[in-house]
Formats: sequence, C-alpha cells, structure tokens
Amino acid sequence: MNAGVGKSPGMRQQIVLSGFGGQGILFLSRLLAEAAIARGLPVLTSETHGMAQRGGVVVSHLKVGGFDSPLVRTGRADLLLVLKEENVALHRGFLADGGTLVVNAPVPTDAGPRVRVHAVDADALALSAEMPHAVNLVLLGFAIARVGGGTAGGFFCAAGEIREALSRRQGAGGPRLAASLSALDLGIAHGT
Repeated sequence: MNAGVGKSPGMRQQIVLSGFGGQGILFLSRLLAEAAIARGLPVLTSETHGMAQRGGVVVSHLKVGGFDSPLVRTGRADLLLVLKEENVALHRGFLADGGTLVVNAPVPTDAGPRVRVHAVDADALALSAEMPHAVNLVLLGFAIARVGGGTAGGFFCAAGEIREALSRRQGAGGPRLAASLSALDLGIAHGT
C-alpha cells in the first residue's frame, strides 16, 4: 500500500509488527495505514504472510512519512509490536538504538540495551474480557497509551484516529465494531 499526500512533511516513523498467522497482524497493519492516510501522511506497507493459515510467523513493515521503500532495514525501526513473545528473538534486530518494543508477554522481555520495553499480557486480558480473538487490538491500545499517540516520540497517530479507522473498516454501530472498540479500550486502560 502506498498512499497519502503528506501534511506533516517532517513526520517519519518505521514500525514492524510481528506475530503468528491468525493473530491479526495484517489487520493491524492495514488499520495503522488507514489512520496514516486519513491524517494525510504518506504510508508504505509490506507484509510477509508465510504460513499465516497454519500459525507460521507473519511480519508486517509499515513506514509513515517520505520513504521510497516499504521494507524496514535492520536497526531502523522506531517501534516493534510483537504479538508472540518468542518472536522478539526473531525480529529484535529491526529496532534502532533507542527504539521501543511493545510485547504481548506477562513480564518484560530482555531485548538488550538501548531498547525501551513495554509488556502487557494481552492474551490474558483478552481472555478475561471474553474476546480471545482481539489480542491484537488489546496490544495496539496498550502501545498507543503507553508510548503515546500523536505525540513526538510516540505513535504517529492517537487512539481516536484508530477508533475512526475501525469505524470506517467495520461499519458504525455494529456488534463487531463495538467488540473491537472494547478491546482497544481495554488495552488503553492497561497502558495508562
């Protein structure tokens, strides 16, 4: 996906999302891309589906701002979102010095020096709220609240922009949208 005409020419952010097939990595990537487009920012995405239908590793690269290539190079990601803790070892190398790792894990994962690590047990939260398929949105909500959304040094977008993207994607007023918003809000509540 390549879209958007930059309203904020200085905004540049590189994000890598990692998980297993069926966890909604591609959905998160598209949701974030739609939020960037709605903000008028150029965005590039690239996805590696792998064995998505069989629980294999799925990785998505998202670049917001004036970039020429959709792939995030090693050591360049500002943010790494990991839906399965074991993927930290696989994709930690994408993070830049001073980058931020947000991981679905009961306790913070050791990601080495010069990495800010934020952990939340999104699986347990989603399960306790009877939304086991919404772990991805719980983690995203947590990340936006913990790292900051729409602020310098945080996500390029705020929680309200993700809510709007969800509404556009899932249709206003439906039960699916209500469940998605609840999952996002659950993550936000645990990130503040």
